[in-house]
Amino acid sequence: MWLCSRLTIVIAILLIAPSLPAPPNSLPATFSWQAFSAWDSLWYQKIAIDGYEYAADHKEHSIAFFPLFPLVIRTLMTLGVPFEAAGVIVNNLAFLAALITLYFWVDERYGKSAAKWATATLAWCPYSLYGTVIYTEGLYLLCSTAALQAFDKKQHLWAGFWGALSTATRVSGVMLIPAFLIVAWKERRGAKAYLATLAAGGGLLLLSLYCQIKFGDALAFFHAQKAWRSSFGFAWEGWRKMLMQIVIGAINVHSDALKDPWHPLLFVLIISSGFLLWRFRLQLGFAKMRYGFCLLWVLLWLLTGDALMKLTIIFGGLSLLWFSRTQIPLVAVIYGFCCYGLIFNTGLTASVERYAYGVVSLSFAFGLLLARYPQWGYAVIAVFSIPLVSLSIRFAHKFWIA
Repeated sequence: MWLCSRLTIVIAILLIAPSLPAPPNSLPATFSWQAFSAWDSLWYQKIAIDGYEYAADHKEHSIAFFPLFPLVIRTLMTLGVPFEAAGVIVNNLAFLAALITLYFWVDERYGKSAAKWATATLAWCPYSLYGTVIYTEGLYLLCSTAALQAFDKKQHLWAGFWGALSTATRVSGVMLIPAFLIVAWKERRGAKAYLATLAAGGGLLLLSLYCQIKFGDALAFFHAQKAWRSSFGFAWEGWRKMLMQIVIGAINVHSDALKDPWHPLLFVLIISSGFLLWRFRLQLGFAKMRYGFCLLWVLLWLLTGDALMKLTIIFGGLSLLWFSRTQIPLVAVIYGFCCYGLIFNTGLTASVERYAYGVVSLSFAFGLLLARYPQWGYAVIAVFSIPLVSLSIRFAHKFWIA
């Protein structure tokens, strides 16, 4: 799953994208390591080469990005490996290790079929692109999955170790702390579990100590976020606008008038076709219904774009987590809900789909679901591959994805 999905991304970035003309407001794609670097990658490059910088001026500063990923890259760079190559190597190997960790965790609890589907889900999700380009997804998925698995198996020493690495990689790693704490209390685990909970915050504590020593502000990494977001809380307007873009179209939303009547008409047509497919599923047969739904989903995605994928992974993932709460490990359930609490309180809708992809609880739950309905699983993976290629090509042209 790792090899096939990564090859798909590499072919899209290095071979397909450079052969296509550069779209407006984009950069030409190149056959080079630089094709895997864009947006946040540039911040990690700055940290790996020059270290951190910060000033309390409400402007963008590198201290907003957590240190473990650029630190590991810097280690490879001391051996003579260029930044772009080091970043790709670290992220891809970490992502492979994350898939292996998830596989064995699910296998131990639910068997090989569920483990295979959970792995396939994580590997082929369109946002698994960020497990190949120079972003933190691969490393964070490895550390957080290993921490959750260790705590679930009551290996508290390893849970604290991997938890500390998680909180040194991304802010969402902090959500391991309430997850560990609640499970330790609910299952009456004893002192070792609570010590593991404290240890899991070690990465954040060291970052805070570094900020205090270097910048005189222990929360500099938090204060620097104000350059990207002016406030926190649930982004009601952003979510409403996104839903309206799906239903009536972005052109109509931006113009406040019905300038594009085809979008709402096609939307109603696709939704009506889906209802009819379900209504006559017995007459059509489940195979035809399944392929019909997959075709309608692709058409709806072509019509609505990224907004559909974002709403699906956020609210569909939250629903899946709720309905799977009695099936997947308790620590994964609580961690998943805590992460969603963080996602919904960022004050933004940008990048939330990427944050949700980094919640391994969703892949765990989806793997169990597809193991019960494998015919749907093959269709889902096939549908996943289409936006995966599309996102990869767009990333190569330096478009903002998530």
